[in-house]
Amino acid sequence: MEKFTTMTGVAAPLPLINIDTDMIIPKDYLKTIKRTGLGKGLFAEMRFNEDGSENPDFVLNKPAYRHASIIVAGDNFGCGSSREHAPWALLDYGIRCVISTSFADIFYNNCFNNGILPIRVSKEDLDKLFDDANRGENARLTVDLEAQEIRGPDGGAVHFDIDPARKEKLLSGLDDIGLTLVKAPRIEAYEKTTEAARPWA
Repeated sequence: MEKFTTMTGVAAPLPLINIDTDMIIPKDYLKTIKRTGLGKGLFAEMRFNEDGSENPDFVLNKPAYRHASIIVAGDNFGCGSSREHAPWALLDYGIRCVISTSFADIFYNNCFNNGILPIRVSKEDLDKLFDDANRGENARLTVDLEAQEIRGPDGGAVHFDIDPARKEKLLSGLDDIGLTLVKAPRIEAYEKTTEAARPWA
């Protein structure tokens, strides 16, 4: 998993509430268990018209936001089903950070396990970040995980809280399996000690 330390990128405003995982990645794209190639299906029902052409009104189709790496969204982002394809699609498209006032628990956990930073902020701070994100080509935010800070284009800063263990996972680029593997030498040493003390077990 790629480490997340500090990133600066274009922030796309998506001021909708209750963006569920079916909106993030429609069910038609769930036939694969690969984590790559899902970016093309991200927000597909909003990004594309029925004939497959781009919807010019959708934010990620606008020239200033085509290469956005941050999404600023309304309340309760990632609700609905527990499909892990949702963070896979975000990551494959190039989104490394989602900012909202609240997230569905399963989606929130899945983000950390896939190298995406979901940030909870207050309604007041979200409004400020929406203002920044609505600046088109100047809608660039810097997200500093170590400092737990989001810095806007005018130098203003928003502080955010995060669980220390989750923070360390992203800074180290480790998912749950990676964290276990880091402890492999200690696990092996314990197993050898136990085997020597209890050879009959």
